[in-house]
Parts: sequence; structure tokens; C-alpha cells
Amino acid sequence: MTKPLDPKCIPKYVNQLLIPPVFKPIIVKDPITGKDISHNYTISMTEFMQQMLPPSFPKTTVWGYEGTVEDTWTDEISCFRSTPGATFEAVRDIPVNVQWVNNITEPNLFAVDPTLHWANPNSIPTPTPPFLPFPPGYPLAQSPVPLVTHLHGAEVRSDSDGHPDAWFTAGEEKKGPEFFKSRYTYPNTQEATTLWYHDHALGTTRLGIYGGLAGFYLIKDPNDKISPLLPSGPYEIPIVIQDRSFNKDGSLLYPSNGVNPDIHPYWRPAFVGNTIVVNGKVWPNLNVERRQYRFRILNGSNTRTYNLKLSNNQSFIQIGSDGGFLPFPVTLTELLIAPAERADILIDFSVLEPKTTLIMTNDANAPFPNGISPDPDTVGQIMQFTVLDTPVVPPNKLPTKLNKIPVLTPDVPKKILTLNVVRGPNGAIELLLDGQIWGAPISELPIVGSTVEWEIVNLTSGAHPIHVHLIQFQIANRQNFDNVKYSEEWIKLNGEPPLEHPTIPLPVEPFLEGNPIDPPLNERGWKDTVIMLPGQVTRLTLRFAPQDANPKKVKPGVNLFPFDPTFGPGYVWHCHLVEHEDNEMMRPLKVTSCPTLVSNPQSCCQVIVDGSTQLVPPALRDTPISHKNIVHAKIENVCPENVIITGFIRRTINYTAVLDNGLEQDKEIIDDIPFQCVIDREDANEGDEFKITGVTLLCEVFAHTQNFGTHPLTDKPLAYKFVEKDIVKVCIRKSCITIPPN
Repeated sequence: MTKPLDPKCIPKYVNQLLIPPVFKPIIVKDPITGKDISHNYTISMTEFMQQMLPPSFPKTTVWGYEGTVEDTWTDEISCFRSTPGATFEAVRDIPVNVQWVNNITEPNLFAVDPTLHWANPNSIPTPTPPFLPFPPGYPLAQSPVPLVTHLHGAEVRSDSDGHPDAWFTAGEEKKGPEFFKSRYTYPNTQEATTLWYHDHALGTTRLGIYGGLAGFYLIKDPNDKISPLLPSGPYEIPIVIQDRSFNKDGSLLYPSNGVNPDIHPYWRPAFVGNTIVVNGKVWPNLNVERRQYRFRILNGSNTRTYNLKLSNNQSFIQIGSDGGFLPFPVTLTELLIAPAERADILIDFSVLEPKTTLIMTNDANAPFPNGISPDPDTVGQIMQFTVLDTPVVPPNKLPTKLNKIPVLTPDVPKKILTLNVVRGPNGAIELLLDGQIWGAPISELPIVGSTVEWEIVNLTSGAHPIHVHLIQFQIANRQNFDNVKYSEEWIKLNGEPPLEHPTIPLPVEPFLEGNPIDPPLNERGWKDTVIMLPGQVTRLTLRFAPQDANPKKVKPGVNLFPFDPTFGPGYVWHCHLVEHEDNEMMRPLKVTSCPTLVSNPQSCCQVIVDGSTQLVPPALRDTPISHKNIVHAKIENVCPENVIITGFIRRTINYTAVLDNGLEQDKEIIDDIPFQCVIDREDANEGDEFKITGVTLLCEVFAHTQNFGTHPLTDKPLAYKFVEKDIVKVCIRKSCITIPPN
């Protein structure tokens, strides 16, 4: 029986900081021009032992990434595996192809909770109380291990995005329902920046990342005029900060007892470790010369937010955030960084005397902001810098302007969304976005090329770092609001979450308190993850176009990406407290294409609506499923160039079920699936009025049933998944309406 390791028994700063090596690609060149066409890699996910604790302690079994690296000093090429994985150094505008390989054949290192909505490669039924203790838990949930890699922050087509349901097991023996391929293509057309790659399998992301499946992906731009002024080579260091707990035998300790064990036996809503690991080493030291260093910092923790400071109160400069350089350098004495956020900072050691030791500290409560303050002897310390006796090298002077960040102006109606918690006797049972579970019909259907404001209202008592796939966005502002009153009215309007109908948005304006709060200076660049504090509404401006798109060419319905973002399984947005993400705080996001235009006087647009309805036990009789669709739509906005229509399809599904006693029973399921479309109104005038004609055509319907569970005793079907895709044609007609005089 393993016993926890007391973190205060671990000597600090014995480990030296490991700087991850760089993966070596196979370079494909144009035979005529000699230019690079692509950089190709084969990267495996493997299990191995790594010395994370100081050398006097046992090694730790971890998961990590394995691939070919080249020693920068000796040019020796070798196979390297580690956690974090080696770093990808991509070149802007040169695509990268990665063949991801799942080589993990052993059972999961930690307790897989099969009561969650998860990858479930063996299609086991959801267990019911009394639950089995872990170990051994449920062997068919522990193995095989489903994995899929997501490149966090990348502009990429969705079949290379690492969709949570695109997982695959070792040898690709079993695959998720959204699996397309395991060879991913990353175009690298976005700005030079710090991205990271990590596991993203549905319902087990927390376990994959905690086991070690994470690493850096840097995009570098040969035409970048700022980077030549910055520290480089050995003076440019990526560091990922993670909190971990260990057992005395060196193994990673991750709790396997849920806070509501009668509902979820192993899942808990937060994990905070009692040690700090930087680049795979516990409390490391870095020897530094008397000069400026560039640190690309990533918070790779599951739950813990950090507020980083230097022990001598020295200031430092932040030059970049998630999506690239900030508009200008920002001088800080502390840096708040939530899970998945990145910060590009400069620390000047030239002002310090030789042999000076400097500690990077942390004073953020965990969970943030209302959790426990960090122990100053353990997780209040991150790493140490020791200044060597070297000549002083003064830093280069930075320009006052680093990057041109465009002003984004919304051109479609805003969305009001909420962050919700469902509580049990001892704490959270699940966390939700806009009151909806992961499997509810898709409600985020942005039009390619559109710019939209999201007002996200935090109705929970904690902070949540919210991440949106595909794009980099901007923070407009934050504002306090009356959480109690808004929550009461929201529940009156919608009912208690999780909801079984489309969320009815509640305007936040009547509940606001004080003035909008502008983002701090170091949050005024491109972001893909943003911390949302309790008692606040956070307003984001999201543009579904490339980061460097010409603002004059960006408009709804125009795709400027170098790929089709409507192709494939789609994207997601979620909380990056990965315990929350694994238990419903993640929602699908499907980019919609340019509307199909039909000549006036009647104009139409087509909306592709993907729906998925799960027919739960009892079993389905082998009789036809009948279904009908009714479209409800309204004009959301009339602009000089177009008319925006929103609505929902009410889908009614009827089928015959078989109860456990053999009796047949007719069942009916009703789903409301929202949509939005834009209709060109080039022949219309600003004062015109329109009305919905009620003309709707279901152009195509694809339907099938898929068995995905059997009774453990009778081996009879337990549940089916009904999937259909509607291409709905919504039409309006210009109407001559006489407006009565006032």
C-alpha cells in the first residue's frame, strides 16, 4: 500500500531545470525551388519512468511524448521521451504534419470514473451504486486507454484539432465516433506565439494531462522584427508550471475518492497538488548569467491558478500572451496566470550580484480565488534562479510598440451565456456552460467570418479559465453584477440546470453593478483562454476569421482561413479546469458556412443543423422511427446589407421501446435545435419590413440508429444513438406593410 510523500521532506532546488529539447522534423522540400513544403513528425504517447523528484528519491511512472530530437551541441540524433514532451519549433507559413501514435498499452495510471460522459472504448454501461472501490475500480474502464492530442490555440481544421470524441486506443484498435484520422496538419499561418499540445480525450483529459501528456509548440516567424531584439538560444526558455502530489514510492498521487461518492465514485471538482513541478522536475534551480532571459510561461496545472512574483520584488516585462506579442511591453511585479494561459516575459538578471539566489513565488489561493492560501514553504515557491559570476550583458531596448492589434467590431447579434454548477450534498456534481450538458444539441453556431460579442455570466463561486478552439479572441471588459438576483431570475426563466430545452438568454443589464472594467494592460492582446471571476460578467469579442485577416475583407459568410472550418467534427469551447471540462463543462461549437442565396423577392438561406438524440434504456424495438421537424424562426436583426434570422427546429422523434418486463411502450422525444442564418438583402432598403413566410424545405435527411450498449446479463441492447443532419431552407419575403401614422 503506497503512502503519501510529505512535500516538506523533499529538498528544494537540488534538481536542475530541464530545458526540453526540440523535436527534429523530416523536411519535405520542393524539388524545383528547394523551399520547405512541410515539416513532418511521428510522435508517440508512451509510458515510462522519469526522475521528477530529487535523485535520492525513486523515479516516477509517467506518460509522455516520444520522438526524434537533435542535440544542439553534438548534432547527435536520438529518440527522446519525457514529460513535458520535447518542443515543436514551427516556422510560420510552413505546415507541420504529425502522425500521432498511441503506444500506451498498460491500464490508466489513475481511476477512470465511468459515471461521467467519457470516451468509453469498451462501451460499458454506466455503473450504479454501490460502486466498486479503486483499485481495482472497473477494469473495462481502465483499459484500453483512449487518447487524442489537441494543439491548444491553433488555427486548424477541425479534423486536426483533437476533438474530444476523435480519440483512439493503442494500434487504433478502437476509435471515437468523431475519429477522422491520426495524422494531423497544422498550417502555422497565425502569428508567432507560444502554443502547447496536450491530451484531450472526452472525460479523461484530467488524467492524461496529470499523467504527463503535455508539451510546447512554438511558432516562429522569420520576418518578425521584434524577436531579434529578444534573448534567444540558451536565453529563451519555455517553462511549464504544474502542481503534483507524490507517494513515497515515487508514483504520482491523484485522488480516487469522489466528493459525492454515491454519484461519481472517483471524480472530484478540483485537484491541487502539494508540490510544484517545473519542466518535469520538482522545485528546480536554474543557473543564470548576468543578462536578460526570455521565459515562455505556461500554466499546465489541472486546477491551480498562480500569482507569480520574484522574491526580491523585482519587476519584469511581459511582451506576449496566448496569441502572440502584446501591443506594447507591460512592466509587472506580479503575474496572475490561470490553467492553459501563457505569458511571454523578460527577466533581467544583469542588475543582480553574482551568487544571488532569486525565488519565483506564488501567493494565489487554490482553488482561485476563494480557496486555501498556499503554504509558503511548499506550493508558495515555484523555482530558484542562481546568478552566476559572468560579465554583465545589458538588455536591448524594446520598441514602444510590439504588435498591431485590430479593433474588432461585432457584426452579428451578441450571445449571452452562463457558467453554472449543479451541487450535491458535498459539493459539485457537475459543471455546465449555459446550463447545458455536452450532449445537448449544438447551440454555438457562429457564421464563418462573423464577429460576435459573448457576454459570459459567471454564476458559480469560483474562477473559470474559458478556452475557445480555432480562434484567438479579445477581452472587451468585465463588470460586476448581482449574482443572487440574476441567478434567481435565470432559474425562473429556464428552470434548474441541466436544462432539457434550449437556454433562454437573460439580459444582464438590469443586474449590473458599477462600470465596465477594462482588461489589464497584459490582457490586451490576442487570447484563447481567459479567466472569468465569480460575480462578474466577462465580455469577449470573437472573430471567426484568421488572426491576421484584413479587416476590410472580414464579413459574415466569407471564409478567409486557408482551410474549411465547417469541415469535420467541429470544435469545442470549455473550462480549462480540466476536472470541470471532464464533467460536462464543455460544449460543441460548429462553424457554419456562407448562406446559399436565392434571388428575391423571396430570399432564402440554408442552415445545416446537426442533431444527436440518445435513446436511453429501455431497448429499442426493431420498428421504424418516425420523426418530424417544425421550424420556428424570427428576424433577429435588419442591417443595410443583410437580414439575420434566428430560430430553432423542433424535432419530434417517436419510437417503440421494450421495457425490462418485455412490454412495449411508445416513446416520444422532443429536441429544440437552435440555428442562425444571414440572408443577403441587396434589393432591400433600410426602411423595409420583412416577415417569415413559413416556407421551409427539409432538403436532405440522413438518419441511422447505432447500438452503443448491451445489458451485462442478457446481452440485449440497452441504448441507441439516433443521428440526423437536416439542411433547412429558411425563407423570407419582402412584405408591403402600411405603417399607420402616429
